[in-house]
Amino acid sequence: ANVIGSSDIWMVEFYAPWCGHCKRLEPEWAEAALEINEQTGGKVKLAAVDATANQMLAGRYGVRGYPSIKIFRKDEDAPVDYEGGRSKSDFVARALEMFAESSPAPELQEITDEDVLKKTCDDHQLCVVAVLPHILDTGASGRNDYLNIMKAMANKYKKKFWGWLWTEGGAQTELEDSLGIGGFGYPAMAAINARKMKYALLKGSFSEQGINEFLRELSYGRGSTSPVKGAAFPNINMVDPWDGKDGQLPIEEDIDLSDVDLEDYDKDEL
Repeated sequence: ANVIGSSDIWMVEFYAPWCGHCKRLEPEWAEAALEINEQTGGKVKLAAVDATANQMLAGRYGVRGYPSIKIFRKDEDAPVDYEGGRSKSDFVARALEMFAESSPAPELQEITDEDVLKKTCDDHQLCVVAVLPHILDTGASGRNDYLNIMKAMANKYKKKFWGWLWTEGGAQTELEDSLGIGGFGYPAMAAINARKMKYALLKGSFSEQGINEFLRELSYGRGSTSPVKGAAFPNINMVDPWDGKDGQLPIEEDIDLSDVDLEDYDKDEL
């Protein structure tokens, strides 16, 4: 496989056949390779090179002892030494960390139907749901301000592999009710654990600082949680996605009063 110039991240073990440490490492490395391939979709790869049969290669990368593990990344001229633990879980943790660092921020999706909510929340440990004010209350620029705050937080916490969703206040009233949001005022935010059917509500401000404090507490396993009402996701309405524009007031029909018989009251009567 071509490691140099690859768009993937490679963790390469340089070993010697006679090396006892290398033999003990082999099953951990092989199991880690399978799990990492599965969890990163093949974006982080593990390989092993017999340094005694490839002495020039080992020399070029400064391999002096066995086993030596080097990390090769796309935009770096030279590999860096892997200096972590030597168990499968250590390799997996480092690989997932590098994968998250190199990944784009997760997509922020509008809840337009049941599939969007269920897939996002079922596929992630947590899904973060914002309920934003009606478009007539904020206009497009105000709504985009809120969405940009969420995108910044999604990028900041991308290593967590959480899902990110939003909806307009009043569009998904049953969902709001199940999360205790209705009547809280908008914008509101809940973080949902779909496996446990529990959620936590943002109590601070809907700002980068307020949301960061809220999510940081959750990532440490702190913060108060409540059970989702009914212990299941409620009915989700199908709605048209936001078109990115300012809202339009509904057009009021002119009422024709010509056929209405209006009694002529004397002016001094109430």
